Amino acid sequence: ILVSEVMLQQTQVDRVIPKFHEFLGKYPTLQDLAVAHPDEVKKTWYPLGYNIRPYRLHGIACEAVERYGGTIPNTAEELLSLKGIGRYTAGAIRSFAFNQDAPILDTNVMRVLHRIFIGKGDPKKQKTSLWQLSEALIPRGKGYDFNQALMDFGATVCTARKPLCLLCPMRNLCITVSSDA
Repeated sequence: ILVSEVMLQQTQVDRVIPKFHEFLGKYPTLQDLAVAHPDEVKKTWYPLGYNIRPYRLHGIACEAVERYGGTIPNTAEELLSLKGIGRYTAGAIRSFAFNQDAPILDTNVMRVLHRIFIGKGDPKKQKTSLWQLSEALIPRGKGYDFNQALMDFGATVCTARKPLCLLCPMRNLCITVSSDA
């Protein structure tokens, strides 16, 4: 999950899928990734861009091998202690790899929550409130499904350009729609 999360950040899924399979074929374990030369990891990563990411991924693998016996930890504190893992990635790992009720706030989730519950202002300046919403809204025991649904909803219905407001099941609750009407 760590590799997929890092690869998918700001990169289209159709570009990631073949590289993801190639990457896991070459580095099936964190140990394999940790012993690889960082420049070789970057070469395998190419052409996904954001070329600091393969170095960060290599560093995380090295740290995980050294500190956690080659496993990725499952607590927010431990994940955030790994250089290169921020709040979103820690939440995504906890939610998608460990099925924990952990909040995430990627671009799509931020847009959805901001439009439905806040409606005005710059979402990037309201991240604290949006993180709180993201956490508070997770149905107990359903973090994986809820986070996946929010991300998909933002990617397919509540899109950045031309959102499908007329078809949106959240239309009656959405502050943005009601303020536009």
